Amino acid sequence: MPLLINLLTVFLCFSNILASPAAGQASACNRSLLTNTSAPRFVVYGDAYDGLTGPPPVNAIKGFNIFILSFLLLEGAWDKAYEWTTLTNAQRSSIKSQYAAAGIKLLVSAFGSTDVPTTVKADPIATANTMAAWVIKYGLDGIDVDYEDINAFYAGDGRAEQLRVKLPQGKYLLSHAPLAPWFSPKKWAGGGYVKVHNAVGNLIDFYNVQYYNQGDTEYTNCTTLLTASSSTWPQTAVFQLVSSGIPASKIVIGKPATKADGTNAWVSASVMADCLRQAKKQGWNGGVMAWEYPRANSTWIAAVRQSSWPV
Repeated sequence: MPLLINLLTVFLCFSNILASPAAGQASACNRSLLTNTSAPRFVVYGDAYDGLTGPPPVNAIKGFNIFILSFLLLEGAWDKAYEWTTLTNAQRSSIKSQYAAAGIKLLVSAFGSTDVPTTVKADPIATANTMAAWVIKYGLDGIDVDYEDINAFYAGDGRAEQLRVKLPQGKYLLSHAPLAPWFSPKKWAGGGYVKVHNAVGNLIDFYNVQYYNQGDTEYTNCTTLLTASSSTWPQTAVFQLVSSGIPASKIVIGKPATKADGTNAWVSASVMADCLRQAKKQGWNGGVMAWEYPRANSTWIAAVRQSSWPV
């Protein structure tokens, strides 16, 4: 069994941190969706300082149902994730209660573009244990694996696919945030994210697919975003991912909220609204991910959802 599967099993059956479930409760080693936010998911990341310590008030992100604190790195929590640790237990509990009442899950994002865990040979089991313990200690609803060790992926030797972080199912959400090109089925000698999905996709709740920063002309209209990607990154549009075996309900379309939030591939909220309308009509219901708050706020998501799932 590849190290990839072993690592995910460690997180799935995290018996050294979580007590064994009582009789009648779902086992952490079974596929259970007790706290899963079902599709569509409307996800927003928060990394920039916005004048507040911790996540924003719920009215500022009305229309989203998942907020992700960024980032939890190999060396510890930074930015919004760090701010969460500076709050008192009472403050965190109050915020979590408000979020729960508004139907919003609160997650933390691991790695991001800063960390290169495979390249630096971070121990996958120790990393999994440490990050899972952090999520549990600070009372979050799960973790998002924003793995961007690009050099490891380009190496094409399969090592990059072997560092997948997991928390017990039925209690925590687990999302991944792959770059869209990493789903290209024949591009990566190590198998890329198609390999990850084929091996353990049933244990991953959804994918926040980064359809941006991949080239000035990549994923910039509804055709290349939804049905036919370019020859540079073949077979990576939304419905091409579906053809590769990725469930439509797990494909969350990620875009920068403004031109300032990404290097390229930004599209207007009105274009996004039209793309969502078209995709929904064809049976897709995965949702939208935005980088990042505060520019991705309640106004932005209301405009994006207006033709598909109006707020």
